[in-house]
Amino acid sequence: MSYIFGPVPSRRLGRSLGIDIVPFKTCTYDCIYCQLGRTTCKTIERREWVSLDDIINEVKEKLSTRPDYITLSGSGEPTLFSRIGELIDRIRGITDTPIAVLTNGSLLWQDEVRRQVRIADLVIPSLDAADEMRFRYINRPHESISFKKMLNGLIVFRQEFQGPYWLEVFLLAGYTAIEAEVMKLAKCVELIRPDRVQLNTVTRPPAESFAEGVSRESMAILATMFNPHAEVIADFHSIHEEAEFVAGREEILNMLRRRPCSIEDIAAGLGMHRNEVVKYVEELSAENVIEQTLTAGKLYYKASDQSGE
Repeated sequence: MSYIFGPVPSRRLGRSLGIDIVPFKTCTYDCIYCQLGRTTCKTIERREWVSLDDIINEVKEKLSTRPDYITLSGSGEPTLFSRIGELIDRIRGITDTPIAVLTNGSLLWQDEVRRQVRIADLVIPSLDAADEMRFRYINRPHESISFKKMLNGLIVFRQEFQGPYWLEVFLLAGYTAIEAEVMKLAKCVELIRPDRVQLNTVTRPPAESFAEGVSRESMAILATMFNPHAEVIADFHSIHEEAEFVAGREEILNMLRRRPCSIEDIAAGLGMHRNEVVKYVEELSAENVIEQTLTAGKLYYKASDQSGE
């Protein structure tokens, strides 16, 4: 399975079957907080980066896992896939599982992108800054994407899309998790008019060490500044208690008890997709049963003393 990962436990979507439809770190942004590292191909070129037929064949093989959602997201910006509308149509032709698009929202100013994406069942774009300066600093977008253009795309898409529209607002300590900045973000949200506002922050090692997370207590306070109040999305819910996910976590934990491994080491050793490994590692880290160490500039994970060896 080279394009499909999961189902993996998702904070918002339950058992999510992910589809990677662009090559790793092919994106319109190079966000300082990205847990997948620096963008290696920053572009706004839309094309069929991977075979549509191959994706559909892999989806068919995984439908027996009965996911709650089929999610177009992965390791880059999914709206860069020029046939995303056809992909949604063809998936809908083989299953009634709802289809979600997780996007950074950077291309919704393009008529063609909006036309293709609005046939999804659920769309979750993101907003990380409330002005051009912070947009450039935090998202480091492709030079052709301005803050005004991005924001207008989010606003116009709301007017055209009839389905549930959730907006993820990512807060960073010292940059946007400040009352004055949150007030500006809240004004942008009022213009966008999403059905839900969901606050997120750094929980995994970011692309840049200076991108720091915000405490749950502070996030809860800042959430009240939105109208209506935002919800803080953080830990997994009971989904991680299901047997298949417990097994996946245990496999990774057992591997880390033997030796320190990077995300890539775990993925290769257990035959998992990188994105799937990241989900499990995040949960194990939150439970303090694994620790991270930086060796020769590379991040490794190992079982902690609390892992119950």
